[in-house]
Amino acid sequence: MPQPSTVGESAYQRIRSDIVFGRLPPCKKLKLDRLKADYGASVSTLREILNRLHSERLVVAEGQKGFEVAPVSIANLREIAALRQLLECRALEQSFRTGDMEWEGRVVAAHHRLARMEERMAAGDRNHTEEWKRYDWQFHQALISACGSKMLIDNHAAVFDKYLRYQMIALSYRGEIAAAEHAELLECALKRDSARACEVLTRHVAGGVEHALATGTIS
Repeated sequence: MPQPSTVGESAYQRIRSDIVFGRLPPCKKLKLDRLKADYGASVSTLREILNRLHSERLVVAEGQKGFEVAPVSIANLREIAALRQLLECRALEQSFRTGDMEWEGRVVAAHHRLARMEERMAAGDRNHTEEWKRYDWQFHQALISACGSKMLIDNHAAVFDKYLRYQMIALSYRGEIAAAEHAELLECALKRDSARACEVLTRHVAGGVEHALATGTIS
């Protein structure tokens, strides 16, 4: 991953990451003075960052009152999940059709990292939740990386981050079920079976939604 080239870009990436990974919780007021101290950016730069995050719907503007982290809701989670399924299935179909040996290597390597982390999670080690979710993202991104459309990849990434935010808020881990679905997706990729992959993905995302809602942390 390339390093941010400016203080403003670095602050944007850090604030965005803190929202996605739940360190800045839903509806938290984003006071400019506090943000300046925490992220080392000027007030004018922070205003630009918050407006940028507002355009991504990760932050909401309160008129003259400033900004706060976007709220969450069951309806919004279901909408995001449906959009993720739609975009990712389309990208899987294209990626499976055009992926080469280099693509296969990326997918296998990404799944290996994820599977090892899932083993640690299953054994009760919950000290690396963010690392686990990054490996999860990397695997799903590797699966669609040969789709040939930067716009599709970028839109999927934006939706995936919003879905991930809900997973981090709920701290939702489905254990062996999710791990088995990831293994199925790897098998589908190596066999170029996009139809089955979409079925597995739909079940995978739907299961994640229901598991997150069962925690009672989202209303």
